[in-house]
Amino acid sequence: MFKFKKKDSEFFDLFVESANYFYKGALMMDEVMLDYSKAVDKVKEINDLEHEADKVNDKIIDKLNLTFITPIDREDIYALANGLDDGVDYLQGTLQRIVMYRTGKAMSGAVAMTKLLIEATEQTIRAFTLLKDIRKNQAEILDATHKIAQIESEGDRVYRHEIAYLFDKEKDPIELIKWKDILEKLEDTLDHCEKMSDMIRGVVMKYA
Repeated sequence: MFKFKKKDSEFFDLFVESANYFYKGALMMDEVMLDYSKAVDKVKEINDLEHEADKVNDKIIDKLNLTFITPIDREDIYALANGLDDGVDYLQGTLQRIVMYRTGKAMSGAVAMTKLLIEATEQTIRAFTLLKDIRKNQAEILDATHKIAQIESEGDRVYRHEIAYLFDKEKDPIELIKWKDILEKLEDTLDHCEKMSDMIRGVVMKYA
C-alpha cells in the first residue's frame, strides 16, 4: 500500500546513515595507510561495512517504491542513495587492491589523499544532515558542498604531484604500477565526493 505522508524525514535519516558508512570506510582506509599490518583485517571490516551500507540503500529504494509523495524528487532520492552506496564500494575496492598488491608502507601522497577523503566524507555527512530542512539550511548546505569541491581540487593537486614523483623517482616498474593504480582509485573516490556534492547542490537549487 502506498503511503501518502507528505513530509517524510526518514529518507533524510537514511541518507545520513549511509553517509556515515562512507565516512567510516574512509577512516578504515586511513588506518591502513598509516599501518599496513592492519590491511587484511580492515578488508574484512570494510566488506562487512559494505554489506551494511547495501542494506541501508535497499531500505531507501524499498521505501521509495512504497511512498507516493516524496519530500524531494524520486529521481534525486534514487541518485543520492546509489551515489552514497557507490562511495563505500570505491573504498572497498581500493582496500582490496592494497592487500592484493601487498603494497607495504604507503606513499606520503596516498596518506594525504586519504586524509582529504576523511574531510570530504565529513562534509558529506554535514550536507545530508542539513538537507532535512533545505530552505532553512541552504547557506550551510552550499558551504559544505563548496568545501567538498575545494577538498577535491586539493586532491587533484596531490594526485598530480605523486604521479609525477612516481615516474621521476620510482625505479621498480611493479611498484610504479601498484601505486599509480592506488592513487587513481583514491582520486576517483574524491571525484565521486564532488559528484555527490553537485547532486546535493542541484537539489538545493530546486527546493530552496
